[in-house]
Amino acid sequence: MSQKNLLLIDGFNLLSRGHFATSYGRPDDKLKNSEGLYTNALRVFFQKLFNLIEEHSITHMAVAWDVKRDETTRSREYDFYKSQREDLPPPLIEQYETLTVMLNDMGIEQLTVPSYEADDVIGTLASRWSADGLGKCFIYSNDRDLFQLLDENVSQIINRKKEELVYSHALFQEEFGINSSQWVDVKALLGDRSDNIPGCPGIGEKSALPLIREYGSLDAVFSQIDELDQKYNRYKKKLAAGKETTYISKDLSAIICNIAELENFLFESLELKLNKETVLEELNCKEVRIRLSM
Repeated sequence: MSQKNLLLIDGFNLLSRGHFATSYGRPDDKLKNSEGLYTNALRVFFQKLFNLIEEHSITHMAVAWDVKRDETTRSREYDFYKSQREDLPPPLIEQYETLTVMLNDMGIEQLTVPSYEADDVIGTLASRWSADGLGKCFIYSNDRDLFQLLDENVSQIINRKKEELVYSHALFQEEFGINSSQWVDVKALLGDRSDNIPGCPGIGEKSALPLIREYGSLDAVFSQIDELDQKYNRYKKKLAAGKETTYISKDLSAIICNIAELENFLFESLELKLNKETVLEELNCKEVRIRLSM
């Protein structure tokens, strides 16, 4: 049986990064194709997509999309979650709409599950794929929250120092000295300003990771605040005062890996059968060089 490799793409993460990286300082007409459609982010998206497919011998793929912010289970329970984010710029929205049509025409599966974020869709599929022993899974996103999904079969492709790195569970353990399942406890202490997740006020990177590395979990830390090593004395009052927001932050940071709607999902539907010429014609982007060995 030939090796199967699954690629899961956080759609908005890639598309928005492509847009903002190529739009600043450029005249509006330079971002459009001959039909007047914005294509700057689309070009980046497809260049990256085809490169990933070739480089990692991808056989199966899906693009996961977020639902609207106010429609997620997290936002309904905590109305402050991501409430500070501004609306997406019109050129990005237009390209999202164009992209969903193009991916559909190409036969690439796109997944959106009501009330869930793209991270949850990716988490559910990656966990199932790995547990079923179907092959390697590569997650494409620069969101470090997804580190909690890493295991022996699941890696994340991230940009670091202008280079792409296949970030494996072994590499994660080497760098942080914890298991990937403990990452959500570190994130709970740190919070996330971009998502409006409060964390534990006064606890930063110099203390969050060492606490979880030494004591193993949030529960262990909070159950023995008074007995923590003396090197954490300056943090004891901050931990006690921030316990409630820390556990709220864990609830918000934990990726859901058991979406019921995907329980019987058939991975056969993710098998790649691409029509590259359709993409080039619609983008009016002849300079994009595609090298696929499929």
